[in-house]
Amino acid sequence: MSREVLMLVEALAREKNVGRDVVFAAVEAALASATKKRFGERDVDVRVEIDRQTGEHHTFRRWLTVPDEAGLQEPDKQILLFEAREQRPDIDVDQFIEEPIESEEFGRIGAQAAKQVILQRIRDAEREQILNDFLERGDAIMTGSVKRMDKGNLVVESGRVEALLRRDQLIPKENFRIGDRVRAFIAKVDRTARGPQIELSRTSPEFMKKLFEMEVPEIEQGVLEIKAAARDPGLRAKIAVVAYDKRIDPIGTCVGIRGSRVQGVRNELGGENVDIVLWSEDPAQFVIGALAPAAVQSLVVDEEKHSMDVVVDENELAIAIGRSGQNVRLASELTGWQINIMTPDESAAKQAEERSGLRGLFMARLDVDDEVADILIDEGFTSLEEIAYVPLNEMLDIEAFDEATVTELRNRARDALLTMAIADEERVETGGQELRTLEGITPELLEKLSEHAIHTRDDLAELAVDEIVEITGLDNEAATALVMKAREHWFQADA
Repeated sequence: MSREVLMLVEALAREKNVGRDVVFAAVEAALASATKKRFGERDVDVRVEIDRQTGEHHTFRRWLTVPDEAGLQEPDKQILLFEAREQRPDIDVDQFIEEPIESEEFGRIGAQAAKQVILQRIRDAEREQILNDFLERGDAIMTGSVKRMDKGNLVVESGRVEALLRRDQLIPKENFRIGDRVRAFIAKVDRTARGPQIELSRTSPEFMKKLFEMEVPEIEQGVLEIKAAARDPGLRAKIAVVAYDKRIDPIGTCVGIRGSRVQGVRNELGGENVDIVLWSEDPAQFVIGALAPAAVQSLVVDEEKHSMDVVVDENELAIAIGRSGQNVRLASELTGWQINIMTPDESAAKQAEERSGLRGLFMARLDVDDEVADILIDEGFTSLEEIAYVPLNEMLDIEAFDEATVTELRNRARDALLTMAIADEERVETGGQELRTLEGITPELLEKLSEHAIHTRDDLAELAVDEIVEITGLDNEAATALVMKAREHWFQADA
């Protein structure tokens, strides 16, 4: 019988073009599965070991060692550490205790069952080998033909490899039929999937970048690089390019002679218009380029919010925003900055409002008149923290202030910050007590709310149900009940 096992392994390994160890593992799994049936409905762990030289096999029942404090979750497959050490003093957690048991004869395990297990293991190994061979080529784009439709999705075949191109990863209005040639970006490889393990995309910005790499040799040579890309699939796209050789015009290089290179990409993307802009290390300059063809008058950068207020002339407003906000949306995606488009009048109104609020803050907290507040604003101060902790020399450079005034302003700013901090602590403490007494609040919920600066009953009452769901993880029903409890005092006050 041992010789029969070796002959079977050799035959299957040659027939399926897989390693002998794969076939041995499949036979061991088949024998182990057959052995488990002797134990009826008990879920035991059986290991079979076949000698690779002689074909003889030995069978073991085994138990996984678990910590004493964990207890036995699966008594037929586990053993506590202290019991295991009575048999093997050197054993540790997650190691196995094994006991030899009678082996099944290969001829008795049921030829059909054994064959199914063996062939399935071999098919899995064969499939894995085909996938590995394909991935080793390092291709980012797969070109194949549509083999079949699967619930609106396409199954694309390239050689012996199948890939899935989902409907939502197709460019809008694209229609492929069985047999059509398809090119797409390899977006994901899922080795656990039962069907095609490669997932494709034709809408990914990466697909467009790879198409440009194929059309523009300078990218492969490393003298030109696509730094970012953004797409509205089938309609419009933007790419940001930079050249590392001053003799190269990056935009002209990507466009090609008479537009041949960019036209090649457009044809693959269903006529998608592609704007090519210069990448810049300066975020403001990058945003100005990304908003082309609109002309930018000025912009204000807010580093903290990672946003920019971009001012364009009234006549340029529609161009800057684009149809349905397309141009500004793509520019935001390309640069990574939130871009707010506004006219000069809107910008002036916003700045006046912000200046008025800042003036009021300085006058109230620093106890100064509007003239001093305006001087601070004109010098670029936007918060009490800056006044309190900016280097002394910077404030002494202000011509309108002498040293005594600067010292007094810094002291007042620090006192104001301290007073505000104490008030915030008292508010949090008082609010925390309010929330603790609210029906439905648990210590865990209180902690989550506090992490999002929700300290009082009013803070909670002002939230929408979906915000509470996102913050706390509650379901809609529980979140609705919680917010209604928080709002009860509003209704009582109205009554």
